[in-house]
Amino acid sequence: MEMMVTSNSANINTTPKAVAVLGANGHTGRFVIAELLQRGLKPIAIGRSAKRLAEAGFPERGVECREAAVEDDAALDRALAGAAAVINCAGPFMDTADAAVRAALRAGIHYLDVTAEQPSVQKTLDRHEAAAGKAGVAIIPAMGFYGGLADLLVAAVMDEWDNADAIEIFVALDSWLPTRGTRVTGEKNTAQRLAINGGQLEPVRQPPAERVSILPEPFGQQTFIEVSFSEVPLIARRTQTKELHSFLGTTALRDVRDPSTPPPQPVDETGRSAQRFAVDVIVSRGDVRRRIVAQGQDIYAVTAPIICEAVQRILSGDIRDTGAKPPAAIFNAASFLRALAPHLSVEVAEM
Repeated sequence: MEMMVTSNSANINTTPKAVAVLGANGHTGRFVIAELLQRGLKPIAIGRSAKRLAEAGFPERGVECREAAVEDDAALDRALAGAAAVINCAGPFMDTADAAVRAALRAGIHYLDVTAEQPSVQKTLDRHEAAAGKAGVAIIPAMGFYGGLADLLVAAVMDEWDNADAIEIFVALDSWLPTRGTRVTGEKNTAQRLAINGGQLEPVRQPPAERVSILPEPFGQQTFIEVSFSEVPLIARRTQTKELHSFLGTTALRDVRDPSTPPPQPVDETGRSAQRFAVDVIVSRGDVRRRIVAQGQDIYAVTAPIICEAVQRILSGDIRDTGAKPPAAIFNAASFLRALAPHLSVEVAEM
């Protein structure tokens, strides 16, 4: 059953709703805390170390801090008390997502995370759909730059189409200075990456395909290698397509594979790095091709407005459905992307 309401996510209740953030003192977690505060929501910062939470400066900003390890059910339950939703920024998500989702379900609250890991997305959607539907809560994995953004872009550009012949996603970064969390996840995530070939979800064929594509400035002509992230299981869950392939630019791939590449460095008062990105989605059906391109700054920082917009819409009732589902099954994709305009430029064009 589809649930539609007309409330605007910008109009929230005058009483701030509490949103728990796991891994709050991490790189992405700090952006999320700041975004929640800016939106008038009440963050609860959760981490393994009260000392590290304090060092992140949360108490000085009026943010309540709670200490809990994800594997400690009792401590996690106490940490989530009073929250309306929980955002999990504590990767690797193969290690944390299942325990955090179960804690959210025990508390009867919504769950979102920012995983780029395909196995984590699949496990969350497969394992918790029935319980989430019964509880009437939204369980949304990969609600960030990797995963959720591409899922929303595909849904927006497909519009009235209910199926496609092919979907191609090109992610271009002018650099990728990985965080420590990205490094740790990359070392642990050895699962085969997935694509859709001939209508079947299966491992990316080896050697991976290479493409050359022309993106808007400042990128221009770019070379890409098929390297898929959490967008593939999200899109495959709700979209009928014969082919689905996701590519990463060789510049980003070179940076993230180089152990000497430094972590991101802030260049403004918000803490964003200078990194620029573009996500180019091309959907084909018959002789018609549609294209949508999103551009912005700093893949870690932009994850905060993406996931916080999702939380705000959920808490205001501006959703289509509940359950363990991809973002585009929960939200109106076009409306959602428009709301990200201060952080993301999106252009749609017929090809």
